[in-house]
Amino acid sequence: MKALCWHGKGDVRCEEVPDPRIEQPRDAIIKVTSCAICGSDLHLYDGYIPFMESGDVLGHEFMGEVVEVGSENKKLKVGDRVVVPFTICCGECVQCRRGNWSVCEKTNRNYDMATKMFGYPTAGLFGYSHLTGGYWGGQAEYVRVPYADVAPVKVPNGLTDEQVLFLGDIFPTGWMAAVNCEIEPTDIVAVWGCGPVGLFCIKSALMLGAQRVIAIDRVPERLAMAQALGADIINFDGIEETIPEQLKDMTGGHGPDKCIDAVGAESHATASFDAMIDKAKAAMMLGTDRPHVLRTAIMACRPAGIVSVPGVYGGFLDKIPFGAAMNKGLTIRTGQTHVNRYAEDLLKRIEEGQIDPSFVITHRAPLEDGPALYKTFRDKEDGCVKVVLKP
Repeated sequence: MKALCWHGKGDVRCEEVPDPRIEQPRDAIIKVTSCAICGSDLHLYDGYIPFMESGDVLGHEFMGEVVEVGSENKKLKVGDRVVVPFTICCGECVQCRRGNWSVCEKTNRNYDMATKMFGYPTAGLFGYSHLTGGYWGGQAEYVRVPYADVAPVKVPNGLTDEQVLFLGDIFPTGWMAAVNCEIEPTDIVAVWGCGPVGLFCIKSALMLGAQRVIAIDRVPERLAMAQALGADIINFDGIEETIPEQLKDMTGGHGPDKCIDAVGAESHATASFDAMIDKAKAAMMLGTDRPHVLRTAIMACRPAGIVSVPGVYGGFLDKIPFGAAMNKGLTIRTGQTHVNRYAEDLLKRIEEGQIDPSFVITHRAPLEDGPALYKTFRDKEDGCVKVVLKP
């Protein structure tokens, strides 16, 4: 089969690889009908996530048709259309029973490696390094789904791939980030980053009743999409004030009650001293992440507020103003998304017409065009906000 394979920093190739096969009785094999390039895939593309191996199949946003099921899989049958969450969940461990799907205790095949990195293992993930199990991903013609009697979400007739594809990751990710803010009707919510996850954070915060959302980015196409969703916008390029000062100016001194960092490890801030230091340290392999946005969100948030972090971080962060977080009494909430905690509710909202998640898609292409589109997406060329590939 054809698949997009990682071969090093900036090196993604469309190659022939062996077809997947049933390995365990709860498995399923999915013929992929749509997949996407996620912003967190760019952390792999740019070399920020460790423990990738040459030839690894990428991709954790995918859906398709069931073509084979294991002997013990009673949930799925051949011909079912399913969206597959990016987290691999056993359904049996303590964390799965509590609905903490992204920290399943059983599915990370590299338990010891993850424990050394994080203190405990987290769930296995599709196409996201051997730190999370080394599972092949879904930017491919076919994919093996372990524990397929737990996480896959069946798609009702009448809904297109593009309406439901993002239930596997970015829509629940934006929703969970907003839910973690405990939004109240008087809240002003600031969202850093208007990529696909940031756009779903904005939409989710408004759906959950925020009085106002302010979105921060510098890419005109992204800012236009944020504004179309109902957000006020800040283009951080060229402003003389700091972002916290600008937020106060825009809110009569009130500032944001809740702050969402939808950027993560690769902040592209350019003017601030801390951002320049981050880039220099990363370039010299003296730092793992560029956490300028996290620092700014902590400083910008009103006392007793919440900082929600759906943006992916991979390692050890420098110069975090934890004194500000502690003295202001901030709550910080983070985590890979517990997709199955929210998927059925969000599917119902799609069916009812409350939202059509396909609004983020700007580029559609065959799988073979994936390597070039990784670069287009990374470099924000051609108005690229979200890429969907058709194997």
